[in-house]
Amino acid sequence: MTAKAGDLEQRLRRRPKQERSRGRVEEILRVAKELIGEKGIDGMTMREVALLTGGPIASVYQYFPNKSAIIAMLYEQHSAETRAGIEVSLSGVQDMAGIRDAADAILNGYYLQVAGDPAIQDLLNAIQADKELQNMDIVETRRQAELFCAMSSHLLETTDRERFGRLVFLLFQLAGGVVRLAITLPADEAEMMLVDFKQIIHGQLAGFRAADAPELKAQESA
Repeated sequence: MTAKAGDLEQRLRRRPKQERSRGRVEEILRVAKELIGEKGIDGMTMREVALLTGGPIASVYQYFPNKSAIIAMLYEQHSAETRAGIEVSLSGVQDMAGIRDAADAILNGYYLQVAGDPAIQDLLNAIQADKELQNMDIVETRRQAELFCAMSSHLLETTDRERFGRLVFLLFQLAGGVVRLAITLPADEAEMMLVDFKQIIHGQLAGFRAADAPELKAQESA
C-alpha cells in the first residue's frame, strides 16, 4: 500500500497533476530507494537518481527540493504500509485477547517489513539522525498509536481509555527502537528479543479492564 496522494504530495516542490508527472515521481522514488538499498543514504545522490531515471537533474529538482525531501517521502510510503498492517491486524478484534494477539502480529509484521528491506533500514537510521525528520517520525508514531486505539479502545472500560492511549503511544515508540536493534543481531537473538518485548506488552495490557458487554452492544448498535 502506498501513502495517500495528499500525504505524499505535500512533500513535493511541484505537485504532479497529470498521470505522466505522477509516474515520474514514482520512478524517482523507486530508483532512489534502490540506490539507498545498494549504497546507503549517503551513496544516493540527486544526480545519479536523475541519470538512472533517464532525465536531467533539473527534472528531479522540479519535484524534490533536496535529498531530504526524497527521504521524507519514502518514509511516508513506508509509514502508510505500516498503518495498513495495523488495520489488518486489528480487523475483527473483539476482546482483550484479540488486542494482545493483534499487538503481537503488528510487531512481527513490522520486524519482517524492516528486516527484509535494506533501504528501509538505512532510511530509518537517517530519520533518527535528522532532527526535522525525527520530529516527523514522532508524529507518525502518534498517528499509528491513535489508529490502534481507534480500532481497539472501545473494548476497554471507559475510565481506562485515556491511560491506554498513553501506553500505546509509548509502546509504539519503544517498538521502533526494539526492531532497529533486533535487525542488527543474529536471528536467534533477535527472535528472543521480540519474544521478550511481547511479554512486556502482554504484561502492560493485563492491567486494563474489558468493557462490560452491555456497553459494547450499545456501541455496536450506534
